[in-house]
Amino acid sequence: MSDNVVHLHKNTDPAPVTTLTVVPEPAPAKPIPLWIRSGRAMRTAVTHDVTKTTARAMARHTLFVAGGAKIAAKRTWDGRTASRYERMFRAAEAAGNHELAAEWEERGQHFRESRHRRRMDLLTSPIDAAKGVAVGAGVGIGSLVALGVVMAIATKDVTQVVTPLMATVKFINLLITVVQVVWGPESLVIGCLLALLALWAVGSKQQAAPAWAMPDNVRNGEGEPITPSIVVKALRDLGVAPLKTAIKDMGDAGASMLGPIRIAGCGVEVDVTLPSGVSTIEVQNRRRKLAENLTRHEHEVFITIPQAARTVRLWVADSGALDEPIGPSPLVTDDTLTADYAKGRAPWGQDLRGDAAALSVYQRHLLITGLSNQGKTAALRSLALWVALDRSVEFWMGDLKGVGDWAMFDGLASRLIQGPTDDHVIEVTEMVEDAVEEMNRRIQAPPGTQFPALIVIVDEAQVAFMCPLKTTRVTEDGKVKEGAPYGGSKATSRYFMAVRKIHNQGRAVNVLMWQGTQDPTDQNLPKLVREGAHTRASLALGTESQARMALGDKAVDGGAAPNLLRPGLDKGTLVVASDGIEIPKGQSSITVRTHYISTEDATEIAERAKLLRDGVTTLTVIERGEERDALADIAGVLGDTPRLRTNEVLKRLHSLAPDTYGDQWTNDRLKALLEAHGEEPKKSHGVMVIHRDHVLRALANRDADGSASASS
Repeated sequence: MSDNVVHLHKNTDPAPVTTLTVVPEPAPAKPIPLWIRSGRAMRTAVTHDVTKTTARAMARHTLFVAGGAKIAAKRTWDGRTASRYERMFRAAEAAGNHELAAEWEERGQHFRESRHRRRMDLLTSPIDAAKGVAVGAGVGIGSLVALGVVMAIATKDVTQVVTPLMATVKFINLLITVVQVVWGPESLVIGCLLALLALWAVGSKQQAAPAWAMPDNVRNGEGEPITPSIVVKALRDLGVAPLKTAIKDMGDAGASMLGPIRIAGCGVEVDVTLPSGVSTIEVQNRRRKLAENLTRHEHEVFITIPQAARTVRLWVADSGALDEPIGPSPLVTDDTLTADYAKGRAPWGQDLRGDAAALSVYQRHLLITGLSNQGKTAALRSLALWVALDRSVEFWMGDLKGVGDWAMFDGLASRLIQGPTDDHVIEVTEMVEDAVEEMNRRIQAPPGTQFPALIVIVDEAQVAFMCPLKTTRVTEDGKVKEGAPYGGSKATSRYFMAVRKIHNQGRAVNVLMWQGTQDPTDQNLPKLVREGAHTRASLALGTESQARMALGDKAVDGGAAPNLLRPGLDKGTLVVASDGIEIPKGQSSITVRTHYISTEDATEIAERAKLLRDGVTTLTVIERGEERDALADIAGVLGDTPRLRTNEVLKRLHSLAPDTYGDQWTNDRLKALLEAHGEEPKKSHGVMVIHRDHVLRALANRDADGSASASS
């Protein structure tokens, strides 16, 4: 039944009334007077960025003329007076260089003497000039009259006597007329304009305008050109009191401290000779403040110590230039490129001057370190790829990261171990020890024997140094004892000692050790190992102490500062200390921006290197996860033979697994193994033999013991 109710009566309630509200229209806005609108428009136009920029440009170029006139006047004054010599004398005296001060004083005295002689000559020069003019005029007129006499005699016409003289007079009059026509008001205007243009060029080159009139990028300190005045001001405001005092005492305001500012790649370079009482370390320790005074970031200023005493060499990058890529490697762009291990140099990158940085790897051990993910593997791999283009070079490689960074060397390297586990560390350690044996074999060869290069590369070597495993051995009574550790930095460490032996003697027989490691400490990069490398390179590091570990005290004291590189931003930028790369004279290191070679490009280069070789069978890592069953192996080598001499069993075991059954396996050990399972070797005709039945019973006894233990 429906719940709806139908009403049958009429609804008498009045209908609801809707009330309409009339909203009055707003009053019209009061008109703005014309003079206010004009003022606002004028203010907008005056304060617009385009107007400001245009006004600054007009003021700047106008002031360039005034500044150029000031500079030209100063240069003229310096050329006419001895003020230049006075400034140099006072600057040398303030710098404590008395020998140079005496030299400038002597030069100033010579200038004054020469100027005095010239001034004394001016007293007699007018009379001498008048006499010279009179004599010259008389001789000239006499010559013209004589020429006229000759012409008169020849033509028998007496009027020809004055003809040459009159012709000369007319020629002089013509010259005067030409000068009057050419040298008119227009010429004067053009001459003035040319003079103003010359003054503008001088002022523009020297940036002779106030800071407020300069462009935004210069006023804001972005890309400001490096001039002598800016360098001196930056040094003056460095916070070194003796330096500030010495600059104030110099008559040339410190300009004599500076050598020529030279364009060097994507920046400029200048040598600064510090005054007496100021050490180079005081400037080095204030690198950030100096960079900011030069309107640069800290990473855009490099301070090195050249060979000259009391001198610092500043390299200042163009603003933002170091953030630009340097381009691809020649290994990628040139398919015909080959390598020569002995005489060639690997195209590694560019130095800060923009010149190609090439590294010689001939008989040089190598160490590259830095923080994680800064390009260490790429830098090390690019060198290996170049050397691989020399078919005579052999590679043994261990990649203890194991993510495929070196996979392209499969079929190119004789040994390639890839993986981060302790088993891989064991394999790498034994590989390096095998390299030591190869080195010893070469050393024992007759003198003068030439050997091809064998380069042993271990990437992420800190994994090997930090490996906690120790060598295990089984004694004759069957007990397992621990021996020498694989990692560590002591003389008992197998990896450490193998690397040290190669560093000591490998270079002479072309057995080289290349290592890449990260975040160096005394534990993961021992002192003796890092100092054994001939070429030491470092990417960005965290502290100065790590920089000293990576490059050595000499390089860091000479200005090398990988700890000041920007992690993540300066990827691939290396500070290199090596005699295998060209380093500016007087410096102990060089900064190199390396070419990046991607994994795909590296694979293509490796394929080109493989085509140069006859074919290489690469030995990869051996799985060591399972131990061998000695009883089962003994039963296997016996086969169906009822009995076999123990010496023959040992030989067959060694052939089966030489790494497991080496020299430590003896007759006594075989006997102890069988006795431990209820059996023992017997003699037959005076010779110790092993019976097949005895070995099978020993296996059965062991299995029975194992089953009983499991059930219990």
